[in-house]
Amino acid sequence: MRKFSIKDWAEDDQPRKKLLLKGADTLSNSELLSILINNGTHDQSALDVAKALLKTTNNDLQKLAGMSVRELVKKKIKGIGEAKATSIAAALELGIRRNASGKKKDMVTQSGDIANFMRATLEYKKQEVFAVVFLNRGNKITHLEIISEGGMTGTVADPRVILKKALEHNATAIILCHNHPSGNTKPSKADEAITQKIKQAAGLLDIHIMDHVIVSNEGYFSFADEGLL
Repeated sequence: MRKFSIKDWAEDDQPRKKLLLKGADTLSNSELLSILINNGTHDQSALDVAKALLKTTNNDLQKLAGMSVRELVKKKIKGIGEAKATSIAAALELGIRRNASGKKKDMVTQSGDIANFMRATLEYKKQEVFAVVFLNRGNKITHLEIISEGGMTGTVADPRVILKKALEHNATAIILCHNHPSGNTKPSKADEAITQKIKQAAGLLDIHIMDHVIVSNEGYFSFADEGLL
């Protein structure tokens, strides 16, 4: 049997036409997703396939955005193979980057300036990621780099690697950042210990640890705001 495609639907129901005529903001999540999926199966339209995928996440776009291509394929949704999963993952990643770029600040004056950007960047990650923001004397961001990526419960932050990069970028201050995939932003004993270890080592090089920010999909925690630095 011939596959159903968007062209087979009534014009009012065609997401592509609807987007062109009325704008992307008028489409539902499933309609937008169906445009990426493009073609359905012999017994399901692209919209049906999109709805089936969204149903596996309880229509939660945040959960969907956090899925890798492999995880999307493992859902075993009829009509979504590796190629379509790749397109979906790429589109969702663009959305994450667009959101993060809108929150990026050139200069840091308070914890929220970096926390909101890092939260938008890392909140969908399923493993811990440790990043460092490098600043000059005017608290202007000169560089941001992912130092390490770990598992669900931790990652490695080597003070030697961090300080070497700080010197390479002529930084006079740095902000430590990492995410908690669990959602809980409360620092662990290990988080507190590595913060103090890096602070002590940085002090020998006259590099100021401005903050250590922990982010998750529930918010953020600032060591500086809580008087832990």
